[in-house]
Amino acid sequence: MSHFADRLLHRIQELENPTVVGLDPRLDSIPEFIKDRMVDEYGATLEAVAAAILIFNRGIIDAVSDIVPAVKPQIAFYEQYGHAGMLAYEQTCEYAQQQGMIVIGDAKRNDIGSTAEAYAAGHLGTVDVFGEAQEIIKADALTVTPYLGSDGILPFTRLCAERGKGIFVLVRTSNPSSDEIQGVPVGDELMDEYVAGLVQNWGAELIGESGFSSVGAVVGATYPEEARNLRHRMPEQIFLVPGYGAQGGSAEDVKPCFYKEGKGAIVNSSRGIIFAYQALNMPEEAFDEAARKAALAMKEDLRIVF
Repeated sequence: MSHFADRLLHRIQELENPTVVGLDPRLDSIPEFIKDRMVDEYGATLEAVAAAILIFNRGIIDAVSDIVPAVKPQIAFYEQYGHAGMLAYEQTCEYAQQQGMIVIGDAKRNDIGSTAEAYAAGHLGTVDVFGEAQEIIKADALTVTPYLGSDGILPFTRLCAERGKGIFVLVRTSNPSSDEIQGVPVGDELMDEYVAGLVQNWGAELIGESGFSSVGAVVGATYPEEARNLRHRMPEQIFLVPGYGAQGGSAEDVKPCFYKEGKGAIVNSSRGIIFAYQALNMPEEAFDEAARKAALAMKEDLRIVF
């Protein structure tokens, strides 16, 4: 089983593009022609919602899979529609992998004991189905929260080692209120700095040939000075960087997350790409073409890190 960090960095270098497209499908922004077709087929049902999401996601994936290394479906946009939405999530992950993309499940899972093991098995491993091990969600990596300590992390890191998977641990998020917890002093350092030390330790035995660990860190683009400090504290972690674009982060803001030649980080954009047809005033039927234009523009914008 190939090493997650090596696989991700190889694809980034191959495409010269350290970006990930967030697949956060909002039903009110999915083109009307897709929704109308699915309502005609399934009625005004959850099945129609799930089918519309999947068709939309496949269109985005087809448009960007040869220029963008990874996608990051945020599970909340699927989970809210119950079993039908979760099926769309599973099918989206599987389709993206089939198109050669790396899939980062954004579910921010965490718990302890058998519950953490169940989360890890479901999102990164296999589950027992009447004596047969089956992989349910086809994701390469998962976002996790660290605030239950190593009890909530080790079930995930075990699967990183056994199955070539990865995790991204929340260290410094991009939201304005993150300082309420992540910026609180803990002794002579801040909480995010303390967590960074834990993350480095959790990933120390999972370093690949690239020199990076399969245990990465979520570090927001909206805190560039903190990112510079955290890059120093976590030299072997790949940073998953939210906050670029619609949330206000710029290419200059994300530079501290990178080493030379675009190594060390992957930058997310969600609605700025998947709903680009609205910002670019393009016909909704060209939503996929607009997404590709926006993805190429983001790639060009981030050339400063290469």
